[in-house]
Amino acid sequence: MTYFDRSAPVTRQLGSATGLCAIFASLCFVLGVVAPHATVQAGFFAAGFAFSLAFLGIWLVSKWRERQQKQAFAKLALLVEHDVAACLLTDLDGRVLRRNRAAGKTLKASKGQLLRTLIGAHVADASGLIHRVQCAAVDEGIASETVVLPDKHMRICAHQVGRDALLWRLELFEDRNPSAKQSVDYPTLTIGRSGTVLWMNEAARALAGGRVRTLSDIVADTPVISGRTHMVGSAGNASDYIVNRHDAGLGREEVVFVPVEHPTDPGSRDAGFEDLPVPLLKLRPDGVIDRANKSARALLNIADVGSQTLSDVMEGLGRSIPDWLADAATGKGLRRSEFLRLTRADREVFVQVTLTRIVEGGESLLIAVLNDATELKSLEAQFVQGQKMQAIGQLAGGVAHDFNNLLTAISGHCDLLLLRHDQGDPDYADLIQIHQNANRAAALVGQLLAFSRKQTLRPEQLDLRDTLSDLTHLLNRLVGEKVALQLRQNPVLPAIRADKRQLEQVIMNLVVNARDAMADGGTILIETDEQVLEDDLQNGRAKVPAGAYVVVRVKDEGSGIPQDKLEKVFEPFYTTKRTGEGTGLGLSTVYGIVKQTGGFIFVDSVPGKGSTFTLMFPVCDDPDADVPEVQERAEDVPMSFDGGVVLLVEDEAPVRAFASRALEHRGFKVIEADCAETALDLLKDQTLKVDVFVTDVVMPGLDGPSWVRKARADRPDVPVVFMSGYAEDVFKSQGSRIEASAFIAKPFSLTELTSVVNQQMLSPTETYASGAPQ
Repeated sequence: MTYFDRSAPVTRQLGSATGLCAIFASLCFVLGVVAPHATVQAGFFAAGFAFSLAFLGIWLVSKWRERQQKQAFAKLALLVEHDVAACLLTDLDGRVLRRNRAAGKTLKASKGQLLRTLIGAHVADASGLIHRVQCAAVDEGIASETVVLPDKHMRICAHQVGRDALLWRLELFEDRNPSAKQSVDYPTLTIGRSGTVLWMNEAARALAGGRVRTLSDIVADTPVISGRTHMVGSAGNASDYIVNRHDAGLGREEVVFVPVEHPTDPGSRDAGFEDLPVPLLKLRPDGVIDRANKSARALLNIADVGSQTLSDVMEGLGRSIPDWLADAATGKGLRRSEFLRLTRADREVFVQVTLTRIVEGGESLLIAVLNDATELKSLEAQFVQGQKMQAIGQLAGGVAHDFNNLLTAISGHCDLLLLRHDQGDPDYADLIQIHQNANRAAALVGQLLAFSRKQTLRPEQLDLRDTLSDLTHLLNRLVGEKVALQLRQNPVLPAIRADKRQLEQVIMNLVVNARDAMADGGTILIETDEQVLEDDLQNGRAKVPAGAYVVVRVKDEGSGIPQDKLEKVFEPFYTTKRTGEGTGLGLSTVYGIVKQTGGFIFVDSVPGKGSTFTLMFPVCDDPDADVPEVQERAEDVPMSFDGGVVLLVEDEAPVRAFASRALEHRGFKVIEADCAETALDLLKDQTLKVDVFVTDVVMPGLDGPSWVRKARADRPDVPVVFMSGYAEDVFKSQGSRIEASAFIAKPFSLTELTSVVNQQMLSPTETYASGAPQ
């Protein structure tokens, strides 16, 4: 076997050709003897003589080349015979052809031995080393590699000799570089690629107290970083050493421990400590602050450290600070940053603390490097708050959808019962109570949808002055006799784009909260103004883009909100009121409506002096911003004909049962399907006449808009009524608007459902109906 097929020895090639010629010559002579015809025999004999002549010629050439090669090798051997380094002449298989006197003395080499056997006595993985050097030598003509041995170094060089052989030169020497001499004096060890310690000098053995298996057995504060100071030594007897790591080849590393010389002059020891721009603390292992430089005292807001401990100026680690410092004093957890909060009273400050151990006068101390991390913690809090609010919003939206299905079934079947009971019936009052409480539950679900920003908004251009003026008489009744309501408006106010009904809900919720905060009476001020921002406005965690805004402020003179609760007031179900006085959804509803409108809301409060809620809505400059007028709530249109066929598709069985009975009660013929696939199967019957589709939007499998589009391919003129417990925006997100469609939001009443279906059959238009009471 050879390492390089493209560089195979010429003599081998000649030998192979000689063998082939001999075989062919013998074969031709045999065939000539057994051939039946004289002409064929003559041909085979002629071929045999030709191959014999070729064999003779090639054999003579190979012998001549072999004689020349031996002469060349003999001259080369005389040249390196007296070389001080071991020299070996090998073929490309690594078999020794000749060796000089040094090779016989140091390597005990002899002719015929394999090179990997000789080098393997000194180097692990000798085959890999020989392969690398031989590859490079054949490509470049010469190659070398240095190997670090436990007590010396070996340089291996290979020179290509013609195409058939290599001359190897092996040098052993003590000093590799100027730092090699240090390895004799300083503790030094060699580690393999797996981290196992392969060799240790006497100084390293003395430092570790014996032989060790891994680097972590001698270094206390891992991971080991080259050029850094680490605690090195046996347990209970470790000292500071600078660790230098050098690549020794073959995946090995040489590690040298240089002891740290600590100055004894106190003046030089603390040179520059006071004036460094980085906050630094010098701590004793028990946590007492020995020194603090100027930057640290400014960050801690103290004039002098006195006899304070780290626990006196910081808190919030989660574990005992003295235990943390005690571990650091023994070398555990060094260079791993911890976040703590300062105990200063003027403002909240977070610091990132990194500890490093030093030795002064034989005593171990800790240096704490402080970094102001207040902004980082603020960003982290914003991120966590955003994730929490998003999760609550998704949960609220999902719960609202399921509740709307339940409320549709409850209120719908209640409507069916009311059709069979008049006011004189004993059960009539109970049914009315069920109906009213179902409506209250629907209003609560509407608030959840408002917070999760999944309610349906009908935006239009609004003049806030007119909206607030129309709302004033209702607000005066809400605030009562003890509280005065004052309205102060900017006479010139640009228009905004918002849902008037929802905006009125926002103002009413804020005014009711202001009233409840003033148990002893006071004044509520509602003022409007215009504000133009030249640059982005950063207010707390919110960033308001530059532009023109209409500002609404609602001020009260109530008890105010504590600072630690300001960030929670917009969270759902959070309230400072007593049990039974509020659901905790008022401000979360306000927040959801304002955000869904594209505005911003801020709160400022001083305990004992009152609160101010500030709303900012972008100015609407688009004259075409108004949406087409739609019917807010479908009216009860009398039936104009009988016998209309309705295909009802609803996966919720209780809702489907109510809707079917409600439509049948008004004279419709109802065909029910529990999913879109069933509905499409029914419509394959071309003889089936359907006047209107009534379908849920979100269903397993195909959703409402998807199956309607497929059905419209064969029945393009059939109008459709979509039902959903989500908002209309979710219906729109399923795809583009579908022509001749209406939308009715769950929960809806019997009258609302039948009226919308009847209206679509008479004159299909885009209609919106909401069953949720406001």
